[in-house]
Amino acid sequence: MPTSKTYIDGFPSLAAFIASDPDRTAGIFKRFDRLAARNLLNMQAELAELQERLDAYDNDDQIADQSLQSLRNWSDYKKREAIDPARMELMRKIKETMKEYRQALMFESTLAAIPPPDRKVLKAFRDHFFHRRPNDRVPFPTLSGFSATVYDDPTDLVSIHHLQDQDRLTIFVRDHFGYFFKEETPAGGSNVPIVGYASGTKLSSFVGYLSAILAAGLLFGSILVLYKVTSPDVKLGLVVLFTSLFAVSVAVLTNAKRSENYGSTAAYAAVLVVFISGNVGGPG
Repeated sequence: MPTSKTYIDGFPSLAAFIASDPDRTAGIFKRFDRLAARNLLNMQAELAELQERLDAYDNDDQIADQSLQSLRNWSDYKKREAIDPARMELMRKIKETMKEYRQALMFESTLAAIPPPDRKVLKAFRDHFFHRRPNDRVPFPTLSGFSATVYDDPTDLVSIHHLQDQDRLTIFVRDHFGYFFKEETPAGGSNVPIVGYASGTKLSSFVGYLSAILAAGLLFGSILVLYKVTSPDVKLGLVVLFTSLFAVSVAVLTNAKRSENYGSTAAYAAVLVVFISGNVGGPG
């Protein structure tokens, strides 16, 4: 049993709530996309200005042969720092700014690949953040000041951890039968009555067993039906029906790609065709 402890409402309670999730899906934070874009634009503009200043130095070097030679030899170029320190300071500034700019681009590229928070998890998070309770008409945020609105825009949020295998079947079971996987509220968890905890590990295991049962049922069920049927025309129609049903089930209930769907459907159809073509396909 987790030790019950009360945390002061605010940053302490919100941090405890985020850390209390056993599946680590409550780690939801603001992306600050507009601010990140502004930062990239500022560094981009700064680099554009630095590039223009460097081009101006290069144009000035075309006048004198000695200066022109330094553009071909790095040692000569560095020696000019004693005469013109601003030039080398510009190079150092370009190096620092370019590094920051490229790192920011890479960070944004990585962040853009992270999917948004799960719909159910986000709803539970916002219910806790705004202290929502049944029949409570005046919800209030856990954080105040400018932080009170950080979770208002769901499109500007990111979850640092996602459960695996969130296919359509998993989502359906979680949304409609999640109470079967309910767990006790962990230490530091939400005290909001409408927020509950469900084990993602148990849910994933259940869906795995259910998927295996459905796949076996489609295969052996179709074989059994085909074995009982004697008419060749009916058998052909049943093969088309079962193959279509299998393809739809794979497309709807899983996250399989199109190529994977085509491959598995072709393999399924091949098994049925081989069955009805052999001597085990019934007396007809």
